[in-house]
Amino acid sequence: MQKIDLRPIKEFVETQDGLPYIHRDISWLSFNHRVLQEAMDNSVPLLERLKFLAIYSSNLDEYFKVRMAYHRYLARVGKNTKGQLEYDPKSAIKEIRRIVNLQQEIFSQVFDKMIIPELKKHNIRLLRRMELNEEQQVFVENYFKDNMLPYVQPVLLHQKRVRPFLNNGALYLTLWLKPIEDPHGHDEYALLKMPSDQLPRFIELPSPQGQYDLIMLDDIVRHSVSWMFPGYEIEDTFSIKLTRDAQLYIDDEFSGDLVSKIRSSLNKRMVGTTSRFVFDRGMPEKMLEELKDVFTLEKNDTLREGRYHNNFDFFKFPDFGKKHLKNPDLPSLPHPILNDPDIDFFAAIAQQDHLLYFPYQTYDPVIRFFEEAAKDPKVTHIKLTQYRVSKNSRIMKSLVEAVENGKQVTVFIEVKARFDEEANLSWGEILKKAGVQVHYSFPGVKVHAKLALVRRMEPQGLNMYAYLSTGNFHEDTAKIYTDFGMLTANDALCNETARIFNFLETAKKPSQSFKHFLVGQFNLRSDLEKLIDKEIAQAKKGKPANIIIKVNSLQDNEMVKKLYEASKAGVKVQLIVRGICSLVPGVKGYSDNIKAISIVDRYLEHARVFIFHNGGDTKLYLSSADWMTRNLSFRVETAFPIYDPQVKAEILEYIQLQLSDNVKARKLDKNLQNNYHKGNSDFPVRSQVETYYMVKRKLDGMEKG
Repeated sequence: MQKIDLRPIKEFVETQDGLPYIHRDISWLSFNHRVLQEAMDNSVPLLERLKFLAIYSSNLDEYFKVRMAYHRYLARVGKNTKGQLEYDPKSAIKEIRRIVNLQQEIFSQVFDKMIIPELKKHNIRLLRRMELNEEQQVFVENYFKDNMLPYVQPVLLHQKRVRPFLNNGALYLTLWLKPIEDPHGHDEYALLKMPSDQLPRFIELPSPQGQYDLIMLDDIVRHSVSWMFPGYEIEDTFSIKLTRDAQLYIDDEFSGDLVSKIRSSLNKRMVGTTSRFVFDRGMPEKMLEELKDVFTLEKNDTLREGRYHNNFDFFKFPDFGKKHLKNPDLPSLPHPILNDPDIDFFAAIAQQDHLLYFPYQTYDPVIRFFEEAAKDPKVTHIKLTQYRVSKNSRIMKSLVEAVENGKQVTVFIEVKARFDEEANLSWGEILKKAGVQVHYSFPGVKVHAKLALVRRMEPQGLNMYAYLSTGNFHEDTAKIYTDFGMLTANDALCNETARIFNFLETAKKPSQSFKHFLVGQFNLRSDLEKLIDKEIAQAKKGKPANIIIKVNSLQDNEMVKKLYEASKAGVKVQLIVRGICSLVPGVKGYSDNIKAISIVDRYLEHARVFIFHNGGDTKLYLSSADWMTRNLSFRVETAFPIYDPQVKAEILEYIQLQLSDNVKARKLDKNLQNNYHKGNSDFPVRSQVETYYMVKRKLDGMEKG
């Protein structure tokens, strides 16, 4: 397959003062390229490669709804982002389009030249309409008439008379027509909506024994539309899709009803301005120009893709029971103590801190924490922050049960959680009706902390139990996101958790500073800087100094500068960054002592871990916060310390495994080539799989003991 150079232009790999700094959106595109690499990797099971094409497509869709929409908004209102990033939004739009166009060429090559032929080897054929046999043609025509006809609304396009509205993210087929009575007359064009939101995208066809033939809904429409346009010869058909701006441009003043503003903005999301118009790259230029006129599109609105769009539908590609074409099962393992149904659950937490590592371990102990609290007569209060939860959340249902059982339940709901706003508002209404005390977002500030607290009346007095996590209270994502959670009765941690909830409920700043937690809006940024400064001071004295940071994104300019300062002083810095990494490792004079990798594998790396050598007395924090300006300055985030020696040792083991990964880790550098990290060993280390078996060995050892 042809190699395509995705390196960004110089404007987007340094600031005007020469500081090595990769623009966040260019770095994100490099992350999505890493996702695309998984689809290219022959060692990845075939149907999982299709899934990575779906992930790439889904990621890009959200990116254009939010980030590209943001740049286009800045360009429209004539603002420049002079200052921290020092870039011109119009230049950013041009560079993003250039890189995405190149990536889309890779995507098409992977799908057409790699995936489709491999599927055929396993007797799975994804057919186009010209490849159908007679029986399949009859099936397709009947399927169209019986299932699709009510949803298909053909429209002849006339620029001055008919300008249909394109629904956000919907698939359409455009047709190039010639009048039969006047074949040399003017070309005409038509549009019809493909009902992929109403029907499955992949339709199984009658097939010979042992073979599995499929057709995409798009091609059923292509095959069947000719009789819908009597009097015309259909020259060709091409698919299109329009993505709209999904930003909720809500004023952040501390007045008015924020919930009402969000409800109103959600209604506008589906009719927002254009952020991307994708079209089949085979479309003739003349037809594209006509569509641009009809839909009032500009050049920067348009992006070429392959024959099919909305490729996140590959998530639903049938597997036909072929398990060997998927990842081998790694069923979540029970926690060695907390999954025991016979234990006194709260007594077990009071005895010691318990680390949970999802999805390697089951999420059941977290659910049990709330379900036990809901029915335990000794529990008086339950508090929780809600950012994202599953649709049928057992945790939310247990909170309703707790109120019915006479407990005081308080939930802080972040209604500005992007694309979960509606779900959170809905849960808020359910909880309020049940009698839960519901507090909604602060205007201007997102609450991203992942905290829960239970207060329990015990013989020795009131005791508190906390659940602290790097991830959301979401039973579904806990199966595919790697996150740490900890259940603790540590007085210092529980007391500071209670103080955070007091702030969320009253909006009054605590009278005392936090001594254990690092909390966004208070001491998160400043204390992280102090921890780095301590390593710098140690290095300047010639003493051991090192920092390990694992985050989803590293973008904040000041933190990047601080890590460069640490590198110059001789501090060894190791970074594990899943997505955006604006810091550039290995630049002479700036980041000689910084190494960075990114791991993309079967699970989504989501945990945030901050580790400081601290003169030999290692300080380790788990956190909800990425090192982005929004997280460090404009959100309520938490980083909580790990005091239990056993828990700390476990986390350090897991992090060392990730640093040793030489199978799924990529080396991050200024060229954004995503070359695989070789490591220091010839023995293959795939950290996610190795982590699973490490957890399993520990469990087996405890059971034998």
